[in-house]
Amino acid sequence: MAETLEFNDVYQEVKGSMNDGRLRLSRQGIIFKNSKTGKVDNIQAGELTEGIWRRVALGHGLKLLTKNGHVYKYDGFRESEFEKLSDFFKTHYRLELMEKDLCVKGWNWGTVKFGQLLSFDIGDQPVFEIPLSNVSQCTTGKNEVTLEFHQNDDAEVSLMEVRFYVPPTQEDGVDPVEAFAQNVLSKADVIQATGDAICIFRELQCLTPRGRYDIRIYPTFLHLHGKTFDYKIPYTTVLRLFLLPHKDQRQMFFVISLDPPIKQGQTRYHFLILLFSKDEDISLTLNMNEEEVEKRFEGRLTKNMSGSLYEMVSRVMKALVNRKITVPGNFQGHSGAQCITCSYKASSGLLYPLERGFIYVHKPPVHIRFDEISFVNFARGTTTTRSFDFEIETKQGTQYTFSSIEREEYGKLFDFVNAKKLNIKNRGLKEGMNPSYDEYADSDEDQHDAYLERMKEEGKIREENANDSSDDSGEETDESFNPGEEEEDVAEEFDSNASASSSSNEGDSDRDEKKRKQLKKAKMAKDRKSRKKPVEVKKGKDPNAPKRPMSAYMLWLNASREKIKSDHPGISITDLSKKAGEIWKGMSKEKKEEWDRKAEDARRDYEKAMKEYEGGRGESSKRDKSKKKKKVKVKMEKKSTPSRGSSSKSSSRQLSESFKSKEFVSSDESSSGENKSKKKRRRSEDSEEEELASTPPSSEDSASGSDE
Repeated sequence: MAETLEFNDVYQEVKGSMNDGRLRLSRQGIIFKNSKTGKVDNIQAGELTEGIWRRVALGHGLKLLTKNGHVYKYDGFRESEFEKLSDFFKTHYRLELMEKDLCVKGWNWGTVKFGQLLSFDIGDQPVFEIPLSNVSQCTTGKNEVTLEFHQNDDAEVSLMEVRFYVPPTQEDGVDPVEAFAQNVLSKADVIQATGDAICIFRELQCLTPRGRYDIRIYPTFLHLHGKTFDYKIPYTTVLRLFLLPHKDQRQMFFVISLDPPIKQGQTRYHFLILLFSKDEDISLTLNMNEEEVEKRFEGRLTKNMSGSLYEMVSRVMKALVNRKITVPGNFQGHSGAQCITCSYKASSGLLYPLERGFIYVHKPPVHIRFDEISFVNFARGTTTTRSFDFEIETKQGTQYTFSSIEREEYGKLFDFVNAKKLNIKNRGLKEGMNPSYDEYADSDEDQHDAYLERMKEEGKIREENANDSSDDSGEETDESFNPGEEEEDVAEEFDSNASASSSSNEGDSDRDEKKRKQLKKAKMAKDRKSRKKPVEVKKGKDPNAPKRPMSAYMLWLNASREKIKSDHPGISITDLSKKAGEIWKGMSKEKKEEWDRKAEDARRDYEKAMKEYEGGRGESSKRDKSKKKKKVKVKMEKKSTPSRGSSSKSSSRQLSESFKSKEFVSSDESSSGENKSKKKRRRSEDSEEEELASTPPSSEDSASGSDE
């Protein structure tokens, strides 16, 4: 039997990564040398307690367990080497090399065995094994246990989390979830190598992560212990410490910035925020003797200390982390506080302007350094004029908007930002500002787009031309039609005529008075109507008018549209316009000048056609006006002819009737027939007078009558 066995190209599994090297077995023990790092692992023969041979991904593997609980895994063996190894273990180590295959059924329901490894088994076959020394966090939920692992920097991909469902049992007094968690924590790295805590702070109120936690201070890390979750925070992950007074002056925030953050499931906490009351005091005794305290902390801490709770926590953290504590500078808001009440996203909080940055607490916490800021902006509030928004954009393009800030804080915040020489986007508004918020500027500031500006100018020109054409048509209607004027003139002349042609008959005079009253009422109604503003009727665009010329871009687009469609089949209308805009912007000046010349030629043709169109339209409007005036005169002459005849007849009748005596009227009975015929004629004449009164004479008729 050989005294030694050597195997090249053997892989040692360490924290999920495979390191190749050389394995040598001898009477004294087992030695593995890493080919990459040169590190040597030496396992004494007397320490070996178990050897297992199993099939793995890289052929076959050897798993070794030692008395002190360490597990070693080596892969890369061939199946034919099993007999050689088994005989060597029996002869020199007095161990039986057992064959034990992994379960590959794919089931996810089994039992868990705890040792140095957590072994998940189905039946007697293991499915997978987890070294508990790699566990960084163990949290429990309802019938669930979550294990989180330390990140392995040597591996490209590493396991970070595993969750186990633990069914409830009927056993009294034993919670299977808690029992599972305790078995993990007894071997996990969370508790391992902690020793005695330097000091413990009990039941501190924590805002993120939310809850009450005991904080145990250890030499190299602090341990947060809550009812549900535990966190281990190494001091090397602490970036900054902040001590911030609350706006109510009765509480204090202590903020610890972390990188990498602590994790709770999928949630990451980059800040640990503790809330203290200023009235709460504590007496603290460190779990170290005075010599160790003096040697380690060099006077920054003493064995026995007392004072406010927030002072003790911040003092201990400053000494252990060896970082300065940041406090607010000389900024004071409108109310005298060192912070500003505002909202970030959906929650309300406090914004603290610091000497070298801004910090917002508490949900979610945000810390922005001045050297990260590209510019700040003071924007108008979106919901009310009593507040404004403070916008910060970083050099990476991230934007933070702190909204609902009282307008009284504007002057203080602007002066602070200005003193820190930060780039203010709307700086020019400060000089002319009054305290009233109505003059704050909007934060929206679009980038200059030359094409967009040109299209806007063309749209304005179109609107102006449309307004000019509507104004011209309005002038024509005003000249050709004046509502109410002609009727009013006729009514006034009729009144004078009616009074001149009054009859001696009492019945006729009564009817005339009634008619006068009706005409006065009609005139008053017309006066009221004339006071009302006439409704402007917009006329549609003349289809015969020449069309406006296209711009150079539109001419090019009409000529190039089909080519763009063929180059990009299936492109939508909006995407086509975007693509055309990009091509136009990237076009050379020489090519654009060609289309500019075409646009200029089209503009000249349009101006020439417009002059011809406007000249023809002016002559047609004059002809229309003269035709309307002639029609009005013809109508007036037709109305005046019957009025003159009727007036002469009525005057002659009145004269003849006035000289008749009573004896002539009632002379004898033989004249009764004549009287009857005269009465009929008189009734017919009266009816004719009534018809004439209902059709008032025109002004031309009255003038001609007076001349006669």
